[in-house]
Amino acid sequence: MTAATTASDRTVTLREVGPAGRGTRPDEVVVAVSPAFAGHFTKTIVDVPHVEVLRQVLAGIEEQGVTARIIRVFDTADLAAIAHGGAKLSGSGIAVGMLSRGTTMIHQKDLPRLSNLELFPQSPLLDAPVFRMIGSNAAQYAKGESPQPVPTRNDQMARPRWQAKAALLHLKEFECIQAGRPAVEVEPVFGRVGSRPLA
Repeated sequence: MTAATTASDRTVTLREVGPAGRGTRPDEVVVAVSPAFAGHFTKTIVDVPHVEVLRQVLAGIEEQGVTARIIRVFDTADLAAIAHGGAKLSGSGIAVGMLSRGTTMIHQKDLPRLSNLELFPQSPLLDAPVFRMIGSNAAQYAKGESPQPVPTRNDQMARPRWQAKAALLHLKEFECIQAGRPAVEVEPVFGRVGSRPLA
């Protein structure tokens, strides 16, 4: 990648490689994405490109010496269900679940679905450094460590300011649900806008 090529002018395609089976590696974190992530939608509610979101989460995981596997969930757009389902398929029992608008959760398979290790509900406040820290923390949980929770900003005005757009994105995400379709494992294909995808 040249200096002139930044994350913002790159794109990512999630290529299906097969059914999402249960992982066997204890050093694996599953990244489970919603039906419209990096497909119908290409950026979060505050225009962070999904290519950058994935790059940062994966980098955070890999920096901890842990492997990552990405799955796409088709039958729900409920974050807790996506993250918990991913955790059940993860070799370590740890997963990061993500919605297209950016809302993110770190989950563990042994926890109740509506519980979690860390929740990041204010998607307008999530940027690239936060996504990298989320990946790092997920990897540390996978190693059996107890990391400090990812520090996040809190903006009392974020909800009213972004509520209408969030509701619209939520409805669009639900339109992409394919009821009954099992999750699939995917691999990211990174490329530049206007060029052929680069593996």
